[in-house]
Amino acid sequence: MKKYLKPLLIVFLISNGIQAQGLLGKSDAVFTRQDSLRGNITRERVWWDVKHYDLDVKVNPVDSTITGSNVIQYKVLQPYNVMQIDLQNPMEITKVTQDGVTLKYKREGNAFFITLASAQNVGATKEIKIFYHGKPKVAVRPPWDGGLTWKKDKNGKDFIASSCQGLGASVWWPNKDHMYDEVEGMKISVNVPGGLTDVSNGRLQNVKTLKDGTKTYTWVVKNPINNYGVNINIGDYVTFSEKYKGEKGDLDCTYYVLKDNLAKAKEQFKEVPRMLKAFEYWFGPYPFYEDSYKLVEVPYLGMEHQSSVTYGNGYQNGYLGRDLSGTGWGLKFDFIIVHESGHEWFANNITYKDIADMWIHESFTNYSESLFVEYYYGKDAGFEYERGIRKNIQNDTPIIGHYDVNNEGSSDMYYKGSNMLHTLRQIVNNDEKWRSILRGLNSTFYHQTVTTKQIEDYLSQQVGMDLNPFFNQYLRDIRIPTLEYTYQNNTLKYRWTNIVTGFDMPVKVALNGTEVTLTPKTDWSDFTNSSKIEKVEINKDFYVFSKNAN
Repeated sequence: MKKYLKPLLIVFLISNGIQAQGLLGKSDAVFTRQDSLRGNITRERVWWDVKHYDLDVKVNPVDSTITGSNVIQYKVLQPYNVMQIDLQNPMEITKVTQDGVTLKYKREGNAFFITLASAQNVGATKEIKIFYHGKPKVAVRPPWDGGLTWKKDKNGKDFIASSCQGLGASVWWPNKDHMYDEVEGMKISVNVPGGLTDVSNGRLQNVKTLKDGTKTYTWVVKNPINNYGVNINIGDYVTFSEKYKGEKGDLDCTYYVLKDNLAKAKEQFKEVPRMLKAFEYWFGPYPFYEDSYKLVEVPYLGMEHQSSVTYGNGYQNGYLGRDLSGTGWGLKFDFIIVHESGHEWFANNITYKDIADMWIHESFTNYSESLFVEYYYGKDAGFEYERGIRKNIQNDTPIIGHYDVNNEGSSDMYYKGSNMLHTLRQIVNNDEKWRSILRGLNSTFYHQTVTTKQIEDYLSQQVGMDLNPFFNQYLRDIRIPTLEYTYQNNTLKYRWTNIVTGFDMPVKVALNGTEVTLTPKTDWSDFTNSSKIEKVEINKDFYVFSKNAN
């Protein structure tokens, strides 16, 4: 649910920042040392592997503060004694301890560098405890401009939630805030005022009432989880649940909504088992049976927090009641339930190592919408929905962003990336094989962080052709392939223009209503038809342009 427009650029250092000069983008971009500290796998990060977080926080709605601690368990990979922990201004680390010793640290912007006193022997598993407090950044337009949202429900009760993709989980809790190293499990304890409930990731372990009347909710996550997927949701919640009989057995589905919305939720959330049925068909088993599935009402639109998907779509179909495809099919489902839950497979199961590769999350999940439509309403409906969303494509900057500086690519990762995958499906031209490829992605890269190259290589291998030029065209360039053609009598001449080097994608073309497959190059090629050519139509499910040169 993020939307930023950045070009793919050549990067080089200039003084304290990094300047990127555009290949095809509209403007240059300059990155700072803070961007590098956030986006790079620094020397102070690479030497240790995070294993477990024990996050314990007190949320105080009266002054919008958070106070707490995080015990970080890690394995030593290389001998070193300085550790980078991220926590964003205006939050403050107040104390750091290891083995009963208080450690020294220094701050550089949003990065803290902690000097460890004890030996860090390769292979050893160690713990460090971080104490912190502060008033975290308030989300301005969540989830796009994230942070903490502090609202009131219509009954005057506090209604609070976190959302921080891109911005980073370090906006509200201290951690190793880089996506390449995903923690293997965690415990989340959240203390809230009496009368309120906290819902976080994983399963609820216990609820304790303290002497001051507050309550602490403790959640346990058994699966690997990315930092931005960790969340707190605090409100005057009521709950209901069901069991979905899925591919791996019974999946616990639990729903948390404001008490006044219970009746509406019980009706609208019938979408959940429909979603699970469609996506287990296309993508394989839901990836987090051990941690359950939850859908949680929040005071913003929604987000793909792992096993704790958040919802604010107003209990209506479409995207806030609108059909983003303009075809009518977008009003057949609740966009937030379908899209954000789709991220459980592409974002939470398969996760980018660098946010520059965010298309891995958003292109596949945007594409999941049309697969949902296809599953329930037929192939023609799904294809029509997919073509309909093309009207939202900008083609102004490339989909892949800048590496190592926490930089997202353009918003075309959604609609263009989705249509790129739809085009690839036409090349595969075998629906069962295509489904097996999608399921294979989720089994091959199960609970892993990945790069674009890994996904490209997998798809090339499965499809049986070198897709590097294909991905260069759609992910790293802003031009749309154009099939230029001319015909006379029964001869068709054709070629690709507006393309990157080596682009030779096959394309389906109907001649007088009969479809043939062509493999254009940059040079003109000839095709001899069995009869005089009267009409040429490019298959509309390929995301390409055409030009009649007659």
